[in-house]
Amino acid sequence: MSNLEKYIQENKESFENEPLSGHFDRFSNKLDSLPAGKKISLFPRLMKVAAIAVLIILSSLWTYEKVFQQTSKDGIALGDVSPEYKEVEQYYQYQINVKYGEMNSAHLFTDSIQKRMVLNELSEMDSIYNCMKKDLKTNPNDERVINAMIEHYRLKVEVMNNLLEQLQKLQTNQKQISHENNEI
Repeated sequence: MSNLEKYIQENKESFENEPLSGHFDRFSNKLDSLPAGKKISLFPRLMKVAAIAVLIILSSLWTYEKVFQQTSKDGIALGDVSPEYKEVEQYYQYQINVKYGEMNSAHLFTDSIQKRMVLNELSEMDSIYNCMKKDLKTNPNDERVINAMIEHYRLKVEVMNNLLEQLQKLQTNQKQISHENNEI
């Protein structure tokens, strides 16, 4: 039990008493005796709260723009060009995320070095894509850059499919060899 709860329990009777007679009249007289400029008003407090809320909102927007909206410095994505390209980009990003998930969850890699090498190669592909994003920022209507970005996505999905297929074959072969060794 906290000290406050203990104090309240020990002094329960004093909390149940009504204020002394005339308390409300004395309180009202004190409010009336305040000079006109010192009357208690909620308006200044509300203005302070509103000003603080505006500052918080503005600082949050500034932080979001500076921290989370890095595309303005790094280039623009396909989705920033048109809604159709946004759908294409979302489709390929979904496919790539699914493939990454399959690679991480399936335990297809025989060792961590192999996994690190594959992930490094894929991140190099991402760095190429980031260069294309910068090119797209300088030439937002250049169909060659847009087509290269779409082709990059398609190739990355194809490379990931081939990697997964090869890793699954390797895993199947290793299981088959270990099964044959166990039978002998």
